[in-house]
Amino acid sequence: MADQTSHTVKSYDDDIHQLRSLISQMGGLCEAQIIDAIDALTRRDAEAALKVVATDARIDALEGEAEKLAIQIIALRAPMATDLREIVACLKISSVLERIGDYAKNIAKRASALAQAAPIEPMVIVPEMARVVAVMVKDVLDAFVDRDPELALAVCQRDQTVDNFYSSLFRSLLTFMMENPHHITPSTHLLFIAKNLERIGDHATNVAEMVHYSATGHLISERPRGDDTAFATSAAA
Repeated sequence: MADQTSHTVKSYDDDIHQLRSLISQMGGLCEAQIIDAIDALTRRDAEAALKVVATDARIDALEGEAEKLAIQIIALRAPMATDLREIVACLKISSVLERIGDYAKNIAKRASALAQAAPIEPMVIVPEMARVVAVMVKDVLDAFVDRDPELALAVCQRDQTVDNFYSSLFRSLLTFMMENPHHITPSTHLLFIAKNLERIGDHATNVAEMVHYSATGHLISERPRGDDTAFATSAAA
């Protein structure tokens, strides 16, 4: 009986380890997608952008594996308390990471389109915004692997910086389009790229909240929303 119990516990631990590994792989691919998409944008490399688009299929496949394994663990192992909280968090995190992958794919598609257009001045803000977002994704995955609620909380606090970048870029592009109507199409592509980055920041923050709850059992209090572009007006107006 002791041998059977030991085998069952090891098998359960192996399942949890595999589930966490799938989440980590997804997170690593998402981080790489963001970096590669922005690199393709700044180098105006349409071919590199299309390679980023193709990577998204791997993230989707990993999400399917993670979901299947999480449901299997819940059904067969009947985990309780902390273990159940972690498995449910993994299930939710895999879904959020899949969405981050979709946003990175969208950025790459826009980068491919922008490679055919003339460079526009407000573009200089985007790489720095993307750097902050990519670090948020990296740090939240580190927090997940290390079960580090403090690092997760730090990721949440960084989301305001991303919102500030987006608000600043939105105003710059609004003015730029009014002053240069022939640049409206590339400016619109750039605005969508910035919005995708802002949404990735939001999703990284959502993952951080899940990691914090999984590690502590306590919810992070609701954070302020920094995107005030609904109230923006152009300086040129």
